[in-house]
Amino acid sequence: MIFKEFGNSKNPTLILVHGGGLSWWMWKQQIEVLSKDYYVVAPILDGHGDDYQTDFVSIEDSAGKVINYIKKNQNGKVFAIGGLSIGAQIVVEIISRESEIAEFAIIESALVYPIKAITAFTVPMFNLFYGLIKMKWYARLQAKTLNIPPELFDSYFNDSSRMSKKSLINMTNSNGNYSMQKKIENSTAKTLILVGEKELPIMKKSAVKLSKKIKHSTLKILPKYSHGEIGISDPREYIELCKSHFSSVL
Repeated sequence: MIFKEFGNSKNPTLILVHGGGLSWWMWKQQIEVLSKDYYVVAPILDGHGDDYQTDFVSIEDSAGKVINYIKKNQNGKVFAIGGLSIGAQIVVEIISRESEIAEFAIIESALVYPIKAITAFTVPMFNLFYGLIKMKWYARLQAKTLNIPPELFDSYFNDSSRMSKKSLINMTNSNGNYSMQKKIENSTAKTLILVGEKELPIMKKSAVKLSKKIKHSTLKILPKYSHGEIGISDPREYIELCKSHFSSVL
């Protein structure tokens, strides 16, 4: 796992964990603004972006690596940590394992109900269609599904086309099989839970479950937004939500 760092290290640390198939560049506009007041750390998950040669293992493995980074470089605690989709699941795992690791957390579009029907088809599907990830026309279809804006398409295609089949399979299986730990109830992080109004019912159900389990939490259902859309497509609104959340008292 590679950790990209931006801003003055003397400022409060904010960690932003990207979604599956993406990389640190999805946070570019957020980083430009937030790095003026925060030391922004954007991990590149194993199997993604410039770390494509290291296979992605699991949400739990990724969470462990972020926790180790925080313990080694941030004295065991950061101001805030946020994540999108599988990045949000990683955040859920982090604050479950380490209840006081962050003062604030932002969880956008995190699935916490296992979908075994999807994972049953993962290996056969990627064995058949893995070669398509190197096709630009296919990448454009995927980018549209992921709400990736046109200006980020080249970054997306360059990185997604390098991802190994093993990383894709492990990522999909881990995402579909993940369920949060009971000890998330011990988290002290003031947590903002985001989910789009247009997301699948199971995603909204996941958001509600998280809001019930995390004591210091606020749930926002975002009108007109679909899965992960605010983080990737509407950085200005994401920044405003961050600033508002960081100034809140839950």
